Amino acid sequence: MSLVGKQIEEFKAKAYKKGDFIDITDADLKGHWSVVMFYPADFSFVCPTELEDLQDQYETLQSLGVEVYSVSEDTHYVHKAWHDESDAVGKLQYAMIGDPSHQLAKMFDVFDEEAGLAQRGTFILDKDGVVQSLEINADGIGRNASEYIDRIKAGQYVESHPGEVCPAKWKEGSETLTPGLDLVGKI
Repeated sequence: MSLVGKQIEEFKAKAYKKGDFIDITDADLKGHWSVVMFYPADFSFVCPTELEDLQDQYETLQSLGVEVYSVSEDTHYVHKAWHDESDAVGKLQYAMIGDPSHQLAKMFDVFDEEAGLAQRGTFILDKDGVVQSLEINADGIGRNASEYIDRIKAGQYVESHPGEVCPAKWKEGSETLTPGLDLVGKI
């Protein structure tokens, strides 16, 4: 069953962010839009390219009122070690959440029981902590963080313009649709 339209559950986890260990709870993911990006493991291959790509979009995401959280089944200590050792990961300004108990990966339904790791799942949450969009990729397929920007802008537009919807390939400033009988069969 899809998680779209469902609110995140209560949780508390340790994270590494900009030189500090911090606590992150479900409340931290509310009050603003959020991107929660799961990845399989620290000190791996595709993962640092994705995390760096997300960092490259971080300023734009923050300008939209979005906070970013990455999550793997590693501990916050391992996140710090990777942050200290990798040029790509060392750039990260957003929180790296440790999920060694698998609570978050199971809550977001991206835990691979056989591997003991999270799948490549990205979730866009609205300011109430409700999943508005999700993407899950096979382990060998990296993601493109710039694609989240249009989805977030569309979600924020629909949130602030009840009764309107954003069609395929919608970009900010483009025409929207107002569903009704007059559109049935006309599109």
